[in-house]
Amino acid sequence: MNFPAELKYTKDHEWVKVDGEQAIIGITDFAQRELGDIVYVDINTVGDEVTKDDVFGTVEAVKTVSDLFMPVTGTILETNPALNDNPELVNTDAYGEGWMVKVSISNPSELDGLLDAEAYQALVGA
Repeated sequence: MNFPAELKYTKDHEWVKVDGEQAIIGITDFAQRELGDIVYVDINTVGDEVTKDDVFGTVEAVKTVSDLFMPVTGTILETNPALNDNPELVNTDAYGEGWMVKVSISNPSELDGLLDAEAYQALVGA
């Protein structure tokens, strides 16, 4: 399993890549493995300010549907358009082409509460 050191992680299995006042968010390699084959990503919150820990969308796998939780309070700027036709990108490249949303971070201090790669790896027992 992959745990990129430059990312921050949540206990709900989202990852965050911070770039200035913006962040790119997706689900972790661990999460996509647990879900199995992803067949649909539903995010219709573009333009909305979503509070930390609120649901910003869902990901549907063959066997289940799982909520996506916002790691930090922010406004959703865009979704990954490639996931409309190729949701399996989340399975094949969770930390790259399988990203889900870009957000403008409203409260950067919330980033301090996220896990680093080592802590997330310990959380999932890898």
